[in-house]
Amino acid sequence: MKPKFWWRFVPRSAFSQTVMLIGCLLLINQLVSYVTVAVYVLKPSYQQINQLIARQVKLLFVDGIDIGREHLTIVDALNAKVHDDGMKIYNQQQAREAGIEQATYYGFWSAQMSEYLGGDAEVRVTHGSVLQIWISPPQAPSIWIKVPLIGQNVSDLSPLTLYLMVIGALSVAGGWWFARQQNRPLRRLQKAAIAVSRGEFPEPLPLNGSSEIVEVTNAFNQMAHSMKQLEQDRALLMAGISHDLRTPLTRIRLASEMMVEEDQYLKDGIVNDIEDMDAIISQFIAYIRQDQETSRELGQINKLIQDVAQAEANRAGEIEVVLTDCPEAQFQAIAIKRVLSNLVENAFRYGSGWIRISSQFDGKRIGFSVEDNGPGIDESQITKLFQPFTQGDIARGSVGSGLGLAIIKRIIDRHQGQVTLSNRAEGGLRAQVWLPLE
Repeated sequence: MKPKFWWRFVPRSAFSQTVMLIGCLLLINQLVSYVTVAVYVLKPSYQQINQLIARQVKLLFVDGIDIGREHLTIVDALNAKVHDDGMKIYNQQQAREAGIEQATYYGFWSAQMSEYLGGDAEVRVTHGSVLQIWISPPQAPSIWIKVPLIGQNVSDLSPLTLYLMVIGALSVAGGWWFARQQNRPLRRLQKAAIAVSRGEFPEPLPLNGSSEIVEVTNAFNQMAHSMKQLEQDRALLMAGISHDLRTPLTRIRLASEMMVEEDQYLKDGIVNDIEDMDAIISQFIAYIRQDQETSRELGQINKLIQDVAQAEANRAGEIEVVLTDCPEAQFQAIAIKRVLSNLVENAFRYGSGWIRISSQFDGKRIGFSVEDNGPGIDESQITKLFQPFTQGDIARGSVGSGLGLAIIKRIIDRHQGQVTLSNRAEGGLRAQVWLPLE
């Protein structure tokens, strides 16, 4: 079942989820704060302002309007009665010229003003450097009264808005810092776990963070220590066995050198068996060592291919080298050279005298492949060949330790690379290796 479209945008990491949770809680808190302030602070304040303006308007009409020679129109008469220098009365034409059509209608204020003045009134507001209130009173619907509110400027950043913005920013920053502190031990634990999976054993992690994280970290330290001790014991055991086996093999070889000429065929058989056993022991040691003795450096894969091809040129067979222009990459030269040598050795052993070594570059990775013209391997057996002590003898027939491909797989895994085996359409086997540039 495919996840819903919106689910793809939900954060997955604990860090981002914590920050998102804090942000949502903060947003809800801000909305509740705004609603609370608007209902219990701003609304009563504007009601009081509306009521004061309504009283001023009532005072204009309390004694009636005297229209005579001195005041020819109702607008002139009302302007003469205004005691506030800021208040001014306009007729419809004058109001349009003064910008009444750009003013915003407010239904809530209009309803309140209608209630205070005892009739249908209309209230509009002009926002600018000074808040301008326009009222069309029921006593004279043909006029507009403009009342400026000095000190009330909604376009400026109010202290309340500034306060909420500062509190919001500080809360988000605090939440981010808290989530980062909580996430840091987990990141350390993740990196250490990846290192252990590669056969590396870092120093014990510091025990800090929450109590749960401390317990997990402590358990991981104990596990890593046990695995390190187990690996050291295993390496010591295998190295000791390999060393102890080589001593009697050396004595046998010396004894075979003293055999008479008539037993030459026996001598040759013994020497061949000793060489096979010595090669098997060398593979055991290589598998134990895990190629941790060298660090990664910038190297050119084509140079390694040329070195291996030159070293194997004396073999009975044909080596075809096909090189592609490849950039330098970070890898352990000795380990990758061992991979190449093992693959070439397998190709000569199982092939029919022809191999091809190629290099590749796909823009993100460098790679090389080794091909032979042997009988190939049963497809069902290919996935098992990288396991230790496993051989493809059914298809290709050989005697060995079964560690060659396991060593190759371990080396490539430590380089975060990829190695695959496949049968060639022309016959034979193709081993493909890819390595990251860094």
